[in-house]
Amino acid sequence: MNAIISFLKKNTVMTIAFAMAVITSILVPPSKEYIGYFDFKTLTCLFCVLAVVCALKNINFFYVLAKFVVQKFKTARLAVLVLVYITFIGSMLIANDMALLTFLPLGYFVLTTGKMEKYMAFTFIMQNIAANLGGMLTPFGNPQNLYLYTKFNIPNGEFISIMLLPFVISVAIITICCLVFVRSEALHLDKEKVELDPKKTILYLGLFALAIAIVFRGIPYWIGLVIIPLVLCFVDKKALKDVDYSLLFTFVFFFVFAGNMARIDAVRNFFELLLNKNTLLFSVLSCQFISNVPSAILLSQFTTDYPSLLVGVNIGGVGTLIASLASLITFKEYVKHNPNKVGYYIGMFSAFNFGFLILLTAIMLVVRG
Repeated sequence: MNAIISFLKKNTVMTIAFAMAVITSILVPPSKEYIGYFDFKTLTCLFCVLAVVCALKNINFFYVLAKFVVQKFKTARLAVLVLVYITFIGSMLIANDMALLTFLPLGYFVLTTGKMEKYMAFTFIMQNIAANLGGMLTPFGNPQNLYLYTKFNIPNGEFISIMLLPFVISVAIITICCLVFVRSEALHLDKEKVELDPKKTILYLGLFALAIAIVFRGIPYWIGLVIIPLVLCFVDKKALKDVDYSLLFTFVFFFVFAGNMARIDAVRNFFELLLNKNTLLFSVLSCQFISNVPSAILLSQFTTDYPSLLVGVNIGGVGTLIASLASLITFKEYVKHNPNKVGYYIGMFSAFNFGFLILLTAIMLVVRG
């Protein structure tokens, strides 16, 4: 029983998604139409990217790269800025969840070694916001991006043009926050040396390039589904075991839930009415209650205004703790190191996140009319 409870707590979102899929399956009994619910390309691309990123993480590639950069800066302000920027860039390349799992421990290491624990809550919160908002610029940066990019077949240039303005605004606000709230104090770091395996590094970077080529439609997705698992079976089986399968199953269950909801006339009419009034605002609000990935999957069934939906489910990732899975990852990592400062963290988290949410939403509502 304890094992079951532990599993449910660890995979809360997946469990909720499964329950919602089961409940709606009672209202809309399973049939051959269920096959049309699933976006197999999205699932394949997500699996390939996650698997290769796990392999690179297992050889400490991202940690070594980030630590090298951080050690070049000698003040707390610059170190925090670099940590946040690394998380920002990392979320564009390896997805926001994985960026946080990789770079939050680095942030903890830098701040504790440099005797700057007082900035830990702020740094973690900025890294979290950077992960959620940094990933918005690329189709594979956030899981909901990959889904919408595939579902609506959005051209690469158009995708970037849609997300460029909120991305630039986010970078500017995050930079200002770091400059204002962190002092330029001397920081001293240990010079611990960690070496990379050159052969595995080259191999995994090649696989990563293949995964990205698949996302950008340069190579058929089934090729990646064959080559990447096959190679990793021989060189790093642990990477395949470490893939976040709960995220993949969460997608599967939400595909069923969203597909069933779209076939219920009353639900379809209700959502279409709300989205026709303001797709961007409603998608932002939806994220605050059911998170950004399920919001993207659900709401995409009821609107063709993908630019507004895309912006909404990205900036909607900031706000409440449940607006994004990434926020829960950050919360757990902070509490692990500071179990007596939960209230302090939640207060600061809410202040910064809702500040970003209100400002970004207001600007984008004005810009998008």
